[in-house]
Amino acid sequence: MDVGLIFKIAAVGILVAVINILLSRSGRDDQALMVTLAALVVVLALVVQEISDLFELIRTLFGL
Repeated sequence: MDVGLIFKIAAVGILVAVINILLSRSGRDDQALMVTLAALVVVLALVVQEISDLFELIRTLFGL
């Protein structure tokens, strides 16, 4: 696991928090929710890729 992945997830979280606050204060709660859901999908895509690499490593380690 790379430390860069943690920084990417943190950057997405900070960016989404700022955008969410700006959209909520301007009365666009629906768009704020959509931004949050889109960020969740992006972060899940990053994490799923790393989990896939982990399972592939375990598979090659045990020769399955």
